[in-house]
Amino acid sequence: MPGKIWLDGALVDTADAKVSVYDHGLLYGDGCFEGIRAYNGRVFKLQSHLDRMWSSAERIRLKPIYSKKQIEEAIRETLAANDLREGYIRLVFTRGTGTLGLHPFRCPTPGTFIITDSISLYPDELYRNGMHVIVAERRRVPMVCLDPAIKSLNYLNNILAKIEAIDAGVLEAIMLNTDDEVAECTGDNIFAIVSGALITPPASAGILHGITRQFVIDELAPAVKLPVREQTMSLDDVLNADEVFLTGTAAEVIGVSRIDEHTIGTGTVGPITAQLTETFRACVQENAPEN
Repeated sequence: MPGKIWLDGALVDTADAKVSVYDHGLLYGDGCFEGIRAYNGRVFKLQSHLDRMWSSAERIRLKPIYSKKQIEEAIRETLAANDLREGYIRLVFTRGTGTLGLHPFRCPTPGTFIITDSISLYPDELYRNGMHVIVAERRRVPMVCLDPAIKSLNYLNNILAKIEAIDAGVLEAIMLNTDDEVAECTGDNIFAIVSGALITPPASAGILHGITRQFVIDELAPAVKLPVREQTMSLDDVLNADEVFLTGTAAEVIGVSRIDEHTIGTGTVGPITAQLTETFRACVQENAPEN
């Protein structure tokens, strides 16, 4: 565990980093968060993460008490305090301490904390050989019910699908939306490679606007001359793809070799996925872009 946590404006020992049991982030999942990575002393896509964090806060009408610049400095301060040049950053805004009622505006002061630590989401062999995943029975919450652009503290929809994956002996599950379209996984975005083109579900499918997903679309795919299409995807589109891979801050870029009992491609990490993974890792280790 890290030695220091940044909590409401100050670094404190991990043992002293406490949130009230009356905090609406705990009681109701009322808040938002970002997962961010540091590589070789640089914070990958930090400004994009902060922009998304402020967008999430605005959508739930939570007004941060710190500026983006203050939070950026706090992130760097927390990394330094824990002597981390490579690691994972969890930035959290909670609604703050309030009453036992739902009323969000009876919480006078939002809470803010930053955790920095190491992370290894998936074993190395899965990056070499590909992941086995399942298709969850649990559907993604419809956009009309909860805007997926909000990276909220309420992740129960994802967790219930994650439990299905764990029960099946794997670590990730594909989630369909209520129209039976492919949306995303419990913690990652999904891509398929079909006839030399990269396809991925659009925002309208009910997905989180992944930072690593966008980096693949904007930077990695053009670097390897791979055309990209954001389009509605059926499960058959994914099952019959030449290659499938997932992206996420913690996952980075990881290939999928089997979905349920269906083998993808040759049953291992495909050549384009391997190239994208290698290109991603080289980029972030050499000079991770912070904007």
